[in-house]
Parts: sequence; C-alpha cells; structure tokens
Amino acid sequence: MKRLCLLALLATPLWAGDDLTATGDLGLVIERATGSLVLVDRSDRAAVGRIEGLGDLSHASLTYSPDERFAYVFGRDGGLTKVDILTRAVVARTVQAGNSIGGAISDDGKLVAVSNYEPGGVKVFDADTLALVADIPAEGKTIGLVDVPGRRFAWTVWDTGEVFLGDFSQPEPVITPLGNAGKNPFDAVLTDDARTYLIGLFGEKGVTAFDLWDDHPEPQKFLTDYGKDGEDMPVYKMPHLQGWAFTEGQYALPAVGRHEILWVDRDSQETTATTPVHGQPVFIIAQPASPYVWVNFATPLNDTVQVVDSLSHEVVATLTPGKAILHMEFAPRGAEVWISSRDDNKVLIYDTRSREKLAEIPAEAPSGIFFTARAHQTGL
Repeated sequence: MKRLCLLALLATPLWAGDDLTATGDLGLVIERATGSLVLVDRSDRAAVGRIEGLGDLSHASLTYSPDERFAYVFGRDGGLTKVDILTRAVVARTVQAGNSIGGAISDDGKLVAVSNYEPGGVKVFDADTLALVADIPAEGKTIGLVDVPGRRFAWTVWDTGEVFLGDFSQPEPVITPLGNAGKNPFDAVLTDDARTYLIGLFGEKGVTAFDLWDDHPEPQKFLTDYGKDGEDMPVYKMPHLQGWAFTEGQYALPAVGRHEILWVDRDSQETTATTPVHGQPVFIIAQPASPYVWVNFATPLNDTVQVVDSLSHEVVATLTPGKAILHMEFAPRGAEVWISSRDDNKVLIYDTRSREKLAEIPAEAPSGIFFTARAHQTGL
C-alpha cells in the first residue's frame, strides 16, 4: 500500500492544474508610461499577459527569484513590487523610499536589496514577505547595487564616492567600507566571474576597479587619460554599466560624452583599441556565444543599433529598428535579440545571425526587457 501511495505521489505534477506553464522561456517587458508589465513567451514570440498597478516605471528594472516564478520590480517612485508571473498578479508591494534606482537579489534568493536616491542608502527586504530586514543609510544617492556571492551586496555613493560591501549572511549585517572610487560614480557592474566591481566616474575621467576576491580590496583606477586630447560633448543619457560587455578577455566600455567604445584588457587594464560609433553608447551588450557586441545610443541618435566585432573592433552592421531604442535582451544562447522601441510602441525581435527582423510585439512605451534566464546570473 505504501509503495502504491509513493508511486501515485511521484506521478502527481508539482504544479497541479489544467494549464501547466514553464517559466524558462518567459520574460517581462516594462511599459514605462503605464506602470505595467507585458509577459512575453520567447518560444512563441508573443505577449501572453499584462500585469498592472506597479506605480512609476519611468526608470525601472527588475530581478527574478531563483525558481523564475517571481519578479521583483524596482520603480522610480521608490516602489518595490513582487510579481507572480504564473498567476500574472502583484502579490506584494511596498513604497520603501521617495526615489529608487535599482536593486538585486541575494545569491540564495532570500533577500532583495534596493538602492535609493531619496533619502539615499540601501534597504534590504525578505524576498518572501517584503518585510524590512535592514536599513543602511548613506550620505547621498546610492547607485551601482549588485549582488555578490555569499549573501552579500556591493554599492557606491554618487555624492561621496564611497564604496561598500555588505555581508548579510549572519543575523546582524556587516558593512565594510572598501575605499573611495572617485568623483561622482554614476553606475557600477560586477564582472561575470564575480571578481571585479567596476565603477564608472562622471566627475572625473576613468573607471575604478575593486578586486572582491582580495581580502582587503584597494581601488585601482584606469582609463584616467581617455579623451583628454578631444572635446567632450554634452551627455544626453548616462550609460548603463550593467550593459558593459565582457568578451574575448576585454571590457567593452562606453566613452562618456563621446561617440566611442573603449576596449580594455581585463588583466592589464590597458586600453587596447577605440571604436568610433554612431552616437553616445548607452548599453553595450555581448551577444552570447559570439565575438559580437550590440550597442544602442543616447538621444537624439537613438533610432540606431550597431554590431561591433570584438576581435577586429570594427562596426560590422548598422540597424535602424525604430524610434527611441531603449534596451536590448538576448535569448540565453544568443539566437535572437529583442529590442524595445519606445516611441513606436513595440518590441522587435531579430535573428542575430542574419540580423533580419523575425517578429514584433506591441507594447506601450516599452523600455527594459528581462528574460527569466537572468535568475541564474550573478550581478543582475
């Protein structure tokens, strides 16, 4: 009898019901003007639902739980919203600050951290209930928040240049100052091996690196001389450093205020090449399993996407998908790239090999595109 019961239990689906939904090829598109999300299916290249009531998403991002079921959305209005993509519903929401700029989830999926402009600092929440776990103040706008292995987060402060590493693996958090990155850090990113925390500077030339595998990380500046021989243009939109590409042993970095991509050797931190491009780069994203990076640009030249070969450092393709291209997201193995066109109210899907358009999906002023594969990537 016990054997029969066990066999019956094993034969029962983990998600019982008439409609079974896998999450591996799903994603969410932010509709910035309406405070809503479009749920998309990569396999069908189609929208399959909409989730509303998320507040101000004019500058928003999100991250996923390890099981890919829940998304945590960070809104411009300070809102932190937990969304169930299977039931297509908001399951929890808190307005935790006046103005937030992004967030991250811990490597074990238990904690969600949010970086805030107003009043500044980092708040950490229980990923299940969104109950406040820790409130870490800062003397200014907190930016560049990333998850670090070991239930840790790193962040920096625009006003002071200070950099911090927070360890939340014990009942009481331990916040360690790492040093000063420089004047007005505007964003930061963790390398794909989770070793180096890279911080872009706006108030001075250069990038600052911290080796998080070192027991006592020291700030290491590079690119301090780039652009000194030329005149910078007005910066129309800050580059997003979580779009920095790591490819072929190089960093592909945006030259702030210039129409250039800078190529830096990962080991020596020496500049190896410069690629002139169409405009001021915003996102530079590596196409998986290829030598290519794709680049979009700040207004007024934001109708264009270029593809650059990381071996030759040459532009190999220029596309004009639509008006106000805000974001790009690759399928996990790189077969497709999804591109948001805000002013055309659509998401366009391109084959990365032929670079031909395959399909398009309507969306209201779409911005960020986030596939559930991000649930398994450190630093996102």
